[in-house]
Amino acid sequence: MPGLRKAISYTHPTLHLCHPNVQSFVWNNLIRASSISRVANSAFPPPLSLYLRMRLHAVLPDLHTFPFLLQSIDTPLPGCQLHAQIFLLGLANHSFVQTSLINMYSSCATLTFARQVFDEITQPDLPSWNAIIHANAKAGMIHIARKLFDQMPERNVISWSCMIHGYVTCGEYKEALSLFRSLLTLGGSKLRPNEFTLSSVLSACARLGAFQHGKWLHAYIDKSGMKISAVLWTSLIDMYAKCGSIERAKCIFDKMGREKDVMAWSAMVAAFAMHGLSEECFELFARMVNDGVRPNAVTFVGVLCACVHGGLVNEGEEYFTRMKNQYCISPTIQHYGCMVDLYSRVGRIEDAWDLVKSMPMKPDVTIWGTMLSGARMHGDIGTCEVSITKLLELDPTNSSAYVLLSNVYAKLGRRKEARHLRDLMEVRGIKKVPGCSLVEIDGIICEFFAGDSSNPETQEICRMLDEIMKRTDNHVNFL
Repeated sequence: MPGLRKAISYTHPTLHLCHPNVQSFVWNNLIRASSISRVANSAFPPPLSLYLRMRLHAVLPDLHTFPFLLQSIDTPLPGCQLHAQIFLLGLANHSFVQTSLINMYSSCATLTFARQVFDEITQPDLPSWNAIIHANAKAGMIHIARKLFDQMPERNVISWSCMIHGYVTCGEYKEALSLFRSLLTLGGSKLRPNEFTLSSVLSACARLGAFQHGKWLHAYIDKSGMKISAVLWTSLIDMYAKCGSIERAKCIFDKMGREKDVMAWSAMVAAFAMHGLSEECFELFARMVNDGVRPNAVTFVGVLCACVHGGLVNEGEEYFTRMKNQYCISPTIQHYGCMVDLYSRVGRIEDAWDLVKSMPMKPDVTIWGTMLSGARMHGDIGTCEVSITKLLELDPTNSSAYVLLSNVYAKLGRRKEARHLRDLMEVRGIKKVPGCSLVEIDGIICEFFAGDSSNPETQEICRMLDEIMKRTDNHVNFL
């Protein structure tokens, strides 16, 4: 079996364990070390290779063999084959093997098999519950995850954190904040939020623009005596920046001192970029490089966004080239999107087209939407028509694309084509999505839709806003 021999990697010195009495304990430790080191040290043999070598030496796996081995699997076929071996070896009823199987199927995006493993467990323990909740939340099945969460006989902080993070991942930020409040109310002194929980909640605050909630969380972290790690510092920077307080974000960044890692630098670069402070962004990037911190792909997204907001084409081209040539970072769809947006905004539509054609990946909805927006701004009807065709191939229900092109036709006096697009929307049942605003009033997050002034809830929000505006000591944050 030449394919098997290649997978086993006979030449590696750690695999020369030919003595028949070598126990599974040694192999298990090798597999564990390989699983932990496979990202940091690509020369280390993969766990599956070690497992195959172990089986060739007729060493019988035990229940400690599979958890780390399954952790290294990211495709369904070898995962199913290992599952079959676990079953044949009589290890399928051990709780941490079952939990490892659930996690493995989740990482392979095969939620059906993960749920099947969970349903076959007679009495699921807490890690198994947490694993299936995380699997459903990761797959976007947040309502099923919540149903399982409510059915749990007991919960720990990991259970709450998985559910809160799931809500944030699925874009249900208000539900994440609501669940966090429940954790504080029901958990008491036994269940205290950890770094992962607070990072997820801060992300929800950032997305909602909930400044008061985020400021309260910052105070909670300080008063709890929790050691703030680089991850939590970065979450605070991101939250304050997205809630409009660039001064507080800069203050947090300065407080970090030597704890600043590349993600903290990248978060501050992005903060300056989103506030249109291009010069400050470039200066911070230069400081970062001078301090010996190597920028990554996320850093360059922030720098390129600063170029977009400032309309700085030459600078954008320079940083895009540096990213590829100096730092050997392959541009992602986000980097290409920034450059297409930059060219489109300043009217260099041909350069935008050339870049789109040179991309190694297929343009997505964001790329075509950016092309459409830039072409509309500069009256390039040909590019608008091509962009909307591509956009609707990817997202046929995108109402904004129809509306943008209709407005271009109307602006150019081509009212027949504009009317045709509106009629087409009606025939296809596509309705214009009304704009939604989020307002934080005295710590309460309210939302209302444009053109909905007759709604009593909207009227009440407007009345509350009038009252708040009279009080200068209150913060009202618009998103």
